[in-house]
Amino acid sequence: MKLILKIWRQKNAKSQGKFVIYSLDNISPNCSFLEMLDILNEELIQKDEDPVVFDHDCREGICGMCSLYINGHPHGPDDAVTACQLHMRKFKDGDTIVIEPWRAKPFPVIKDLMVDRSAFDKIIQEGGYISVNTGGAAEANNILISKEASELAMDAAACIGCGACVAACKNASAMLFVSAKVSQFALLPQGKIEAKQRVKKMVKMMDKLGFGNCTNTYACEAECPKLISRSNIARMNREFMCAKII
Repeated sequence: MKLILKIWRQKNAKSQGKFVIYSLDNISPNCSFLEMLDILNEELIQKDEDPVVFDHDCREGICGMCSLYINGHPHGPDDAVTACQLHMRKFKDGDTIVIEPWRAKPFPVIKDLMVDRSAFDKIIQEGGYISVNTGGAAEANNILISKEASELAMDAAACIGCGACVAACKNASAMLFVSAKVSQFALLPQGKIEAKQRVKKMVKMMDKLGFGNCTNTYACEAECPKLISRSNIARMNREFMCAKII
């Protein structure tokens, strides 16, 4: 495959970035998107040019590091995959591919395609965990949890914190991410002890960091690589209302 890559290059958060066009030949359709970028960087290094900086880690769709805006979609045109799981067979020979970093104020550009997503870490630090002493491991059947609740909690816990929901939202809202982290505990008895302070502190930090309000367009759910449901947002709103009133 022959490809034209239009890639955002930016030295740091304070400098002004721009798109730079690169050409690649002989790219295998079975190559992953990040492997394609590796090939580009090898060519740039051989020419004594700076390689394109992008974030990655596991390359198995688990870590959420490969946060790229590809042809107008977070993680690219395929459904329910991260950028590292996207393969070049999704594109056609001769295609022009536009690659950008996340565009959100709480995610400032570090360099090129890499952004600082530590804002998510700060939200988690405010309550995205269980700190109470639960004692030793109890017999599993002693804690009665319905199948529906356990499955919903596991579905919410599947969120990898990649930030695609923020990138997809025109208000850069983090509601889907925060609601998933609230829901995974709110649905289980172990998480109910700290439920009120958890949701209040996490929502307060989300607002403090500059994330916008929910747009109710459901772009976050549509672009989420783990298909996190927007119903978690409704659950978080109920948890927040109850925490404020009761």
